[in-house]
Amino acid sequence: MYQRTVLDNKLRVLTSTMIHTRSVSMIFCVGAGSRYESEEMAGLSHFIEHLPFKGTKNWPSAGAVSEAIEGVGGILNASTDREMTVFWCKVPHFHFRTAFAVLLDMMLNPLLEPEEVEKEREVIQEELRMTMDMPSYRVDLLIDEALWPNQAMGRDVGGTPESVEQITQESIREYMERQYNPANTVIAVAGNVTHEEVVDLLADATAGWQPKESLEWEPVVEGQSEAVVTLENKRSDQSHLCLAFPALALGHPDRYALTILNIILGDGMSSRLFMNLRERQSLTYDVNSSTSMFRDCGSLVVYCGVEPKKSRKAVRAVVDELGLLREEPPAQEVAKAQEYAKGRLMLRMEDTRAVASWLGSQELLLDSVSTPEDVAERLDSVTPSDVARVARDLLRQDQLRLAVVGPHRGEKGFLNLLKL
Repeated sequence: MYQRTVLDNKLRVLTSTMIHTRSVSMIFCVGAGSRYESEEMAGLSHFIEHLPFKGTKNWPSAGAVSEAIEGVGGILNASTDREMTVFWCKVPHFHFRTAFAVLLDMMLNPLLEPEEVEKEREVIQEELRMTMDMPSYRVDLLIDEALWPNQAMGRDVGGTPESVEQITQESIREYMERQYNPANTVIAVAGNVTHEEVVDLLADATAGWQPKESLEWEPVVEGQSEAVVTLENKRSDQSHLCLAFPALALGHPDRYALTILNIILGDGMSSRLFMNLRERQSLTYDVNSSTSMFRDCGSLVVYCGVEPKKSRKAVRAVVDELGLLREEPPAQEVAKAQEYAKGRLMLRMEDTRAVASWLGSQELLLDSVSTPEDVAERLDSVTPSDVARVARDLLRQDQLRLAVVGPHRGEKGFLNLLKL
């Protein structure tokens, strides 16, 4: 599926040649995120993610950077999470070299002009204020705080308006110097291009980019031993609910069984939650479950939005479904979930961006890459007893967390519902 080369400066380069495609996608994965930040500097990684778009040595303005990619029909974007910052673009294959030059210049030669930094600080603070007014986003933040209180894993990746205000030009440059180095970066490319083309281009362009020792990320601390409710009283027409458990780390051997469990529970329109809460009880328009996996921790989260007066009924319905998961599911239901998981995976692998992301993220976070065929085989090996065992291990009453955003005043009524 892919080829891998490590350059002399420790930069890891992975490619997948997809000759049937008309595009090339390039992803730069950098070990930078909120888990590398102090509480005082919360949001630093996200702030820095914005800045290369403001101008580089060879494309000295925001307009020049965006036009270089969008002007040929391409897409350019970036994102920051807890453990990784990603810059990516997707272009027609015949514009591959120009696009690669733009991304490299963004990594190696961002201008970081003080005036532009200050302007972007205002933009980011507005972004944070906007999300504070979005109940569905707020409940996501609250459930993270409930899962991992008083630590980096539980903080908003974007920080707060106050912490962003404290970020200095010096701290930006020092952080980039440490984290944005080749030993802490993976470049993944997928599409109608050869491995040799990519390696030759990078070997010359990054010859002066030297490896350095990166910052350490903050390990998670888990110590709560009772169900928790976090409530934010907000006037709204809908209550937004998240129920969650701490779950598995990215490399845990049971992660495939957890994937099947999650599909059975709430991934898709034939899942148990969708069929019960929406189709049978008409409690909600949107209900789903999802898993998140990180280097040393993870979560299983159920979300739904409901009419406020139906909130307690919805919580009880979700808790009942969670309890039923600890019983061994029918083999037919597991087989259906396996086909769903494999089908979604294989469909993703037709897209060059998805393939590049698959390669880059695994290499950076796990130092290895499983092929889609490897994953499909492991999904097929999951048994109904595996699903029930993982459910019994994870879905424990003392680990249940509930976050609520809506017109509610008391937590006690919700806490009494959290009985598995």
